[in-house]
Amino acid sequence: MFPRTRTRARPRPAVLALGVALAAAALSAAAQAPGAPAAPSLKQVFDAAWTRQPESQALPARREAVQAQRRAAQAWTPEPPALEASHRTDLVTRNDGAREWEVGVAVPLWLPGERRSAGAVADAEAAALDSRTAAARLRLAATVREAWWQWQRAGIEADIARAQLDNTRRIASDVARRTQAGDLARADQHQAEGAVAAAEATLAQAEATAVAARQQLLALTGGTTGPEPTTRGLAEPEPEPTTDEPGGHPALAELSDRARLAERSAALAAAQSRAHPELSLATTRDRGAAGERYGQTVTLSLRLPLGDGARHGARVAAARAEAAEAQARLQLDQARLQAEREAARARVAASRTQLAAAERRATLARESRGFFEKSFRLGETDLPTRLRIEAEATEAERQAARSRIELAAAISAWRQALGLLPP
Repeated sequence: MFPRTRTRARPRPAVLALGVALAAAALSAAAQAPGAPAAPSLKQVFDAAWTRQPESQALPARREAVQAQRRAAQAWTPEPPALEASHRTDLVTRNDGAREWEVGVAVPLWLPGERRSAGAVADAEAAALDSRTAAARLRLAATVREAWWQWQRAGIEADIARAQLDNTRRIASDVARRTQAGDLARADQHQAEGAVAAAEATLAQAEATAVAARQQLLALTGGTTGPEPTTRGLAEPEPEPTTDEPGGHPALAELSDRARLAERSAALAAAQSRAHPELSLATTRDRGAAGERYGQTVTLSLRLPLGDGARHGARVAAARAEAAEAQARLQLDQARLQAEREAARARVAASRTQLAAAERRATLARESRGFFEKSFRLGETDLPTRLRIEAEATEAERQAARSRIELAAAISAWRQALGLLPP
């Protein structure tokens, strides 16, 4: 058995919570050190992911298309004017010298109410583009948040697994020395080494999970992540009470603008009951035979197409069906989002309760581990009990760390249900 003074001189195993805190502080310090890559925030990850999305890359072209649609609706004619030219001669038949040249311009005309409806559709299209973009950003935020919190969970698991491995190695080292001194049996050394092997396997699995989670985040951002997850500034702020209103949710705004666009498109389809009329102005210069003087005339004509009938009715019915579908979907999504908000709020409250219980359990487990650690050094506790207490303390610390992450993830999900982007 080791001398008491020598035993007291040995360093005690670090408390797991302190180890995790020190590891997090070391990561933060390393991120702030000169030359070290800083761990990104959730907003930075989201911004990087958005720049790689097809919706983001196509947005400038879509805005340009909307502006062109507005300019077309403000034009004097629904379509560009057409130039008409013709020449008639009897050169191939009698060759009496008959000649005729005609040049004219055909101008399409707006149908009654069509120009106003086209302008309304262009305005609705511009609003719908903005709301579609906001809804696409919110859907991306849900994907980024999920990947982000998986990354954070995996990082916490890896940190705890490393701390557990350090503790079991210290215990195994103590057991090996006491076995050599004849204080413990060789079976105890085997048991301690088995605990180290189990901790090594747990760490390998946790690190593999962390790598997989990091790769999922890299796939979204294209490489904008830090070397390790950071616990500093991790949680998003809780939403303000004034934000808990359904009206400004991007998903509802998208459906509302879609319904408005469908209604105005139906009105435009109703106004386009026939093809566009055409007003033509032409001048003709001709002669009846060789030697006669050329005469010149001016022709003003109006072309009025007949109605499209069944095809026009089909277009109007399809547009109205689209508007009715959008309105119905809007009502369904209002109820769904309300349920999601209530569920997210309840999840936050439950996560707070779980965190308080987990921290209380972790505190008790740390104190119990200190008691049994001391009694084990004094020979009053056997190794299986010591390892069981160590495992219980590790599990308590793991549960507390998980509860902290779950509370932060619950707040993030609450913000997502309210339609708020990462701050």
